[in-house]
Amino acid sequence: MDSAIALDRTTFESMTDELELRRRVEANIEAVRARIAGAEARAGRPSGSVTLVAVSKLQPIEAMRAAIEARCLDLGENYVQEAELKFAELKGSGMRFHLLGNLQRNKARKAAAIFDVVQSIDDPRLARALGTRAVELGKQLEVLVEVNSSGEAGKHGVPPDQTLQLCEAVSMEPGLLLNGLMTVGPLAGGLDGARRCFDGVKVLFDRLPAANRRVLSMGMSGDFETAIEAGSTMVRVGTAVFGSRRQTGWESK
Repeated sequence: MDSAIALDRTTFESMTDELELRRRVEANIEAVRARIAGAEARAGRPSGSVTLVAVSKLQPIEAMRAAIEARCLDLGENYVQEAELKFAELKGSGMRFHLLGNLQRNKARKAAAIFDVVQSIDDPRLARALGTRAVELGKQLEVLVEVNSSGEAGKHGVPPDQTLQLCEAVSMEPGLLLNGLMTVGPLAGGLDGARRCFDGVKVLFDRLPAANRRVLSMGMSGDFETAIEAGSTMVRVGTAVFGSRRQTGWESK
């Protein structure tokens, strides 16, 4: 009897924790959406013009389900292996899965099969590998070219002065649909530094052909309102939605 009572208590505590997680994530998403709407209004843009991608890397599957219940239908991951395990449990949920992190060419096959969108194209050889795999799968994979707008040495992305050339090459790859650009704001310089980087990428975005000018992915938890005011149409928000990340070992994969 004592063991049965203990088991029931454990089950109850688990259910309580999951309910609290769901409430917290839903409240966070509501708050982020309100901030997005405020930034849209300040920029004179229509409500609903910005897509929220909830960055779920290193977050538990229960948190992702909470986002789904809050009708946040775009999820972003950084690691192919982690995404493969998580997304297998979320099939049929109506989600769109985004790869945000750097992708090695030897993982192109898995990435093409798992993701709906790859936001981190920064090399023509990677684009070719992804396009080849997408053709084999009979799908057209949506992609964005990542721009290293800050010039920081530790960041991935193509330099601004090579962006349009890479975009032209990517747009020629069968199996890929080039929808626009992505960038990550600078580590230093505050919101003023971020705004300068975002403004520079917006200039590049405006020079793309109309067919490739659908998505401008800029802004994360600390700067997404600034990014929207600079013209971003998609923001990638992790901490402000899910809270702090866990250290699980996926970072090294």
